[in-house]
Amino acid sequence: MNARIRESQGQMQQAYTLHVDELAERGDGSIFRDSDVRQRLVDKGFENPIFGSAREWMRCTPDDVRTAITELRTGVKLSGTHHETFPMRPEQVSAVEKAQGYFESIWAENYHAVPRFLWNAKMRFGKTFAAYQLAKRLGAKRILVVTFKPAVEDAWQTDLESHADFDGWQYLSSATGGSPDDADKTRPLVYFGSFQDLLGRDRKTGLIKAKNEWVHTTNWDLVIFDEYHFGAWRESAKELFEGEDEKVKQKELAAEYNDGLVAFDEELDELGNDEDDFLPITTRAYLYLSGTPFKALATGEFIEEQIFNWTYTDEQRAKAEYAVAHPNDWNPYGALPEMRLFTYQMPDELIAVANQGEFDEFDLNEFFEAKGIGADAEFTHKTDVQKWLDLIRGAHLPTQVDAMRMGLFADPVGVSRRAGEAGCVVM
Repeated sequence: MNARIRESQGQMQQAYTLHVDELAERGDGSIFRDSDVRQRLVDKGFENPIFGSAREWMRCTPDDVRTAITELRTGVKLSGTHHETFPMRPEQVSAVEKAQGYFESIWAENYHAVPRFLWNAKMRFGKTFAAYQLAKRLGAKRILVVTFKPAVEDAWQTDLESHADFDGWQYLSSATGGSPDDADKTRPLVYFGSFQDLLGRDRKTGLIKAKNEWVHTTNWDLVIFDEYHFGAWRESAKELFEGEDEKVKQKELAAEYNDGLVAFDEELDELGNDEDDFLPITTRAYLYLSGTPFKALATGEFIEEQIFNWTYTDEQRAKAEYAVAHPNDWNPYGALPEMRLFTYQMPDELIAVANQGEFDEFDLNEFFEAKGIGADAEFTHKTDVQKWLDLIRGAHLPTQVDAMRMGLFADPVGVSRRAGEAGCVVM
């Protein structure tokens, strides 16, 4: 490609950036030319200015070009920049099918029931893309996405506006402007908003805020709570900065979750923490997304039939199995980092410190408890934390002595193995 560009420039070589380098080939093996791409762009309304005697130039973006290429490959006309055509990975298909199956089984028993389902999936699972695929499978026309982190909006908008599967769908948010009343009711709509902007009640009247009434009067087909629900976020937010000065804490909370969280937190205290009371939304179903729903799983908030799990271990297994089954193919998990999980035998003296928690069980919060602020901050169990650090780097003497007695030794990175063995990793 670069050689062809330099050749076309002749003697007047100019610096350039190559944005799109795609095979001009269809699925059936037939090919198309650059002139076909230009013509498709012209047909879509992009300007084809003349520079000298050449008509090879187009005023468009790289994604516009990718969309034209996708149209020539598939024979399907697309709107906007819906150029991506990648399919779901097997685990994403499983997540969609399990959630869809659960929803439909509940509706079969009671058409008016409002089922809830949790995707407990690690980062980079592709929850955004898979959630849209679930909405499509369900035939949802009105989808509300709510989160505590407005910064994730870009991913929700990009996935919807770049993939061919969602051609014709509409995306709205406070950033884009508009409300569902302004949207084309014949096409699917996704509205993205934060809890801070959309929900809650007026503290003086106890009524829904006037500017948010449309959220509550709209009959949604699917409501997606990104990163679980507000109760879990609220607690995790507080725990994240626990022990800090109140002013410092509020500053950190605002930086992490945006300025509206402090006011929102006050509303929760005054109006109560019951989710159904605080979020009076009409919907056919709820989908909860999280990589760390530990409290929900521990308290049994969701039963097994309501949960799809995808962990780091599952991902590593899929990556290895795909490499074996398809040795010469591109591995869809190949770009995901390899993980090695190590286990360590904690000495009794360290376990005794950790067991000082409320329920006489190992408590990381207790073991790594700290006090003080700034330069004066230090671990409460400073000596024991240092012993733990020595342990994981193989420098804790009592552990080394015990290992020698048992015919074990500790290597420099703290992985225990039997003397004479080549080595192993404890998974």
